[in-house]
Amino acid sequence: MTADLWGFLAVVMVAYLVPGPDFLVVVRCAADNAAKGRAAALGAQSGLCVHMAAAVVGLSVIAARSALVFQTIKLLGAAYLVHLGVRAVLAARRVPGTAGAAAETAKGAPETGGARALGPRWRSGFAEGLLTNVLNPKAALFFLSVLPQFVDGDGSATRQILFLGALDIVIGLAYWCVLVAVAARLRALLARPAIRRRWEALTGWLLITAGGGVAASS
Repeated sequence: MTADLWGFLAVVMVAYLVPGPDFLVVVRCAADNAAKGRAAALGAQSGLCVHMAAAVVGLSVIAARSALVFQTIKLLGAAYLVHLGVRAVLAARRVPGTAGAAAETAKGAPETGGARALGPRWRSGFAEGLLTNVLNPKAALFFLSVLPQFVDGDGSATRQILFLGALDIVIGLAYWCVLVAVAARLRALLARPAIRRRWEALTGWLLITAGGGVAASS
């Protein structure tokens, strides 16, 4: 299975390096708060665990063969991305002036001290990452159609799908950790009102565009 494994690793790396909706969600959460970014990354990979489990038990086959089920998942995912995008665009309009932004930055700077604020942020980031990938039909199709191409016929298909899926998730977690660290480093820059306003608007419209693309795709 060595050749198949190397081919699978190449496909996984390309898939992660091409930005998708989960990339936008994780980076936006990390720019707001590093812990929230890590929570979003964990949520995104947990969403992939859902698709992997569904592929193993055959639920993804049902979804792929039923146009109604697939379209429903696709439209729900598109609606959620648009929802996140609208929230970001509205947040851009609410970015305060210089004095207000400085106070907001000072309030959010100590990421280890505000345990009360951290809980809701962590839950919010995890939920955004989870729902983004659970409602992403392309993630389901990856586990259903792409991943089985690297399964060796000599062994148990279920065990190999679980192994390859787990490998994909672990690689993704490592990738997201690096991405969150980079985004967290830029947090001070993004705290500047003008840059923050543009950043929120940009990510918002990109999410809305991604949602529209998901809805329009066949």
